[in-house]
Amino acid sequence: MSTQSQAAFWLAETSHSGHSLRKHADSALKATAGFWFVVVVLGQLVFAFTVASFYGLSAARGNWQQWNKTMTDGHTTGHPMGNLVVAIHLCSAVIILLSGAVQLIPQIRRRAPSFHRWNGRIYFVTAFTVSLAGLYMMWFRGTVGDLSQHLGQSLDAVLIMLCAAMALRYALVRDFKTHRRWALRLFMVVSASLFIRAGVLLSFFLNHGPFGFNAATFSGPFLTFMSFGQYLVPLAALEIYLRTQDRAGAPGRFAMAAGLFVLTVLLGAGIVAVTMASFLPNIKRAYDSRKSIAETLSATIAGSGIDQAAKQYHEVKAAAPSNYNLDEDELNALGYQLLQAHKFNQAIRIFELNIEAYPQSGNTYDSLAEAYMDDGDKAQAMTNYQRSLQINPRNANAVKMLQKLDAP
Repeated sequence: MSTQSQAAFWLAETSHSGHSLRKHADSALKATAGFWFVVVVLGQLVFAFTVASFYGLSAARGNWQQWNKTMTDGHTTGHPMGNLVVAIHLCSAVIILLSGAVQLIPQIRRRAPSFHRWNGRIYFVTAFTVSLAGLYMMWFRGTVGDLSQHLGQSLDAVLIMLCAAMALRYALVRDFKTHRRWALRLFMVVSASLFIRAGVLLSFFLNHGPFGFNAATFSGPFLTFMSFGQYLVPLAALEIYLRTQDRAGAPGRFAMAAGLFVLTVLLGAGIVAVTMASFLPNIKRAYDSRKSIAETLSATIAGSGIDQAAKQYHEVKAAAPSNYNLDEDELNALGYQLLQAHKFNQAIRIFELNIEAYPQSGNTYDSLAEAYMDDGDKAQAMTNYQRSLQINPRNANAVKMLQKLDAP
């Protein structure tokens, strides 16, 4: 074989090898992107089902106070307009999660273009309603978190409306490539409510307790970061992904695929954590026909005092336990409601009732310790944190609080 023939053969083999490597890189990137999309959509479907079940069934039963268990001022007697805005926000949240789950599926876009267009219109309109209602709830209705978190959530609402407007604009001028990219950005910022829940619960799981924030005030540097990071980090990852598609060679595509795979695994772990800790308990509560002992005792405390409520609790347990939800989280939630209202003696009494019912739960002692600490009784707080730690040696919050209480 001549030198020229050898060179031509080598160039052909090199070209074929490079083309094959690029093909494998494209396949890897496409597969990880599909993996990410499936994980997010599954999380959104569970999220939407939870919202529809918990809030929808509570409303259908006329149990509006149930909304206050998971939302600050979810339903306020005597404020019909504010309650309507909350209901609009919740309905819009379910619609946008469901419509977003199908809007980006290419098979639907190709085989049912008419459905894709109408679903897109619903998606865009709902993006504005969920954002405007959310802004009203945050700044006028009241919600948890501090100013930095409110600013972060508000920016997300603004970005949702901006991305919806830009996606619609490019669809109208039939620039579908740019339209799809803005639709992807809209999907990211709409999904931020799922991302922040997954991130916070994953940190809870990995840290065995609150990480970088105060669970009582729900404020701290980690929550401030998450308020902005819930959409800025996914948007940054999306932009890198789009530029990788446009310009990167095989090594860049493999690197993007690897990074996206790691992010997807972390996100999936967070979604599992939030599903187990929040979504499934709320779904269970939605389909539980038993009366809430927390709501029952709360009404008794307001009308007759804590002593009568404690007496009522014992009577209910003895006479009709099957008619009431006496689960541990019921009294725990009531105790924290009283704690947040600075009704320390009442909160302590409720937490003591919970310990009486669940003496082998480390969480009940942890809650009672927090109530004593807020009431200024350092000795009792330490005693109960120590008891909580004996039952659950992995209670990182008890360790942290004991170190704080024991500090000079």
